[in-house]
Amino acid sequence: MNDPRPFGAYAPSGFAKWALERTRAFSNRWAPRRMAFMLRRLAVQSLKGQPLDVETLGARMRLYPYNNVCEKRILFTPQFFDPQELALLESRIAPGFTFVDVGANVGGYALFVAARAGPSGRILALEPQPEIFDRLTYNIRQNPFGTVKAIACAVADKTGELTLFLDPRNKGESSVKIVGPNEADAIRVPAITLLDLLNRENFTRIDAIKLDVEGAEDLILDPFFRDAPESLYPKLFVIEDGRDQWQIDLPELLESKGYRLILHTRLNVVYERG
Repeated sequence: MNDPRPFGAYAPSGFAKWALERTRAFSNRWAPRRMAFMLRRLAVQSLKGQPLDVETLGARMRLYPYNNVCEKRILFTPQFFDPQELALLESRIAPGFTFVDVGANVGGYALFVAARAGPSGRILALEPQPEIFDRLTYNIRQNPFGTVKAIACAVADKTGELTLFLDPRNKGESSVKIVGPNEADAIRVPAITLLDLLNRENFTRIDAIKLDVEGAEDLILDPFFRDAPESLYPKLFVIEDGRDQWQIDLPELLESKGYRLILHTRLNVVYERG
């Protein structure tokens, strides 16, 4: 269950505080990284189900490092959390920056951008899972940015309602495609197409979109590029690399629309237009 108490009620102390200071200081080399993961595991066990209130990625967040890989990473080892992707994204941020975070989880990307975009930025954070959405909105409220709007819905190939499959081993994973056969829980959630979303929110241009929907990125982008005006094509896409699950050649589609691959990491691909 999520705890609504004021931020600071779970300030790090004792072993957890000591572990946080050390895990965040480790470099990305193999041996220090292994040590950080081992210490992180011990610290999570020591918390016995409680969250921690911390500042990470430039924002204040309450994080529950249990069955959600994203929260565990940005709590104890934010230096390992998509560092190349975030650095590239940060280099593109300018006044009036517009960013759409599809599959926002607890707000890592959205709050990272908000902390750097300033008061003229505009950020949408979409998360369909009710428990995770509650954590997202809590984290947004703990910060003074005032530029992040959270929406509790999925983005898909049609507007309406859909079945979302949840992985009980990792609450950050949810998809319209089954994740974790024979184990996935299923819930019904509202859904909207990317184009309908941008039109409903009165966007006239998009600087960047992050898509992390566990292999369903093609279901979102195929109809978007079929129906959207070129003026709504984002300048930058950060996309979870799900090519083994995509039903179309998504890289080819992006390249046909004028995008080029500028970064390929273990987890993501980044495409830029123009």
